[in-house]
Amino acid sequence: MPATNVAEILKKVQQIQIVANRTVNDMFAGQYKSVFRGRGMEFDEVRQYQPGDDIRTIDWNVTARTGDCFIKRYCEERELTVLFVVDISASGVFGSTEQSKLDLVIEIAAMLMFSALKNNDKVGLITFCDDVIDFIPPRKGKAHVLRMIRQLVDIHPVARETKIDAALEFLNRVQKRRSVVFLISDFLDDLPRKTIAISNRRHDLTAITVSDQREQALPDVGFVNLRDAETGEVIEVDTRHPRVRELFASSNERRSDAFSQQLTRLGVDQLPIGTQGDYLLSLRKFFRMREKRFR
Repeated sequence: MPATNVAEILKKVQQIQIVANRTVNDMFAGQYKSVFRGRGMEFDEVRQYQPGDDIRTIDWNVTARTGDCFIKRYCEERELTVLFVVDISASGVFGSTEQSKLDLVIEIAAMLMFSALKNNDKVGLITFCDDVIDFIPPRKGKAHVLRMIRQLVDIHPVARETKIDAALEFLNRVQKRRSVVFLISDFLDDLPRKTIAISNRRHDLTAITVSDQREQALPDVGFVNLRDAETGEVIEVDTRHPRVRELFASSNERRSDAFSQQLTRLGVDQLPIGTQGDYLLSLRKFFRMREKRFR
């Protein structure tokens, strides 16, 4: 649940900062930099042509102006713009462990933000539900990162239908230059394939899928009422019957597999994390996959 006063918010932000900083320094110091790269090559300098230089790099304007042959030199651009597009719909408050899905979202977003900070990248935040709720434009600096974490800690989840389409369309309007984009959601709505494909062409898009074990399988606890946090719809389920539990689990497994296959076809990387278990294992696996691809 969201913190209720400034003191609680600041205390939680400090706790998240300590954990995220320690994790980044101890475990992911070099990996972030190696798996996320700049937009390509940027101009470095103009220098006089030397035998063996590629004639395609000749700067004809400078050459014509000076009468001597000059070439353009480029270097790899390391600085990134990183944007977090975060679903703050009411389904995020669900959690069958000590952490809700929203708590997990804040923790992993903070860790990736501090990784970006360590790399001197610009970082921005978009929060959304059925529409964009808030936008913090990308900037550098620790104070800016802490402001975004405070924003996430103080979130009031929105009990409306999630529309990823609206968030990605907004992203593509406001962010013209290629960026690293983390789309963080439980993805309980239909995947907007066209908009995701467009966003992935323009940016380096990763879908961080957040889940809870009780969304995948039901325990045997008798009659339970299941309420949709976004629509308010309530259904009663008798979990005593093995067939009911089996149908629930198989339906969710099929949906999860189909979702992953759709992302693969669209060329979008997926980072699945859950409220149960150690999400750092998933993050390590994701980094190794990216490193292998670049090699």
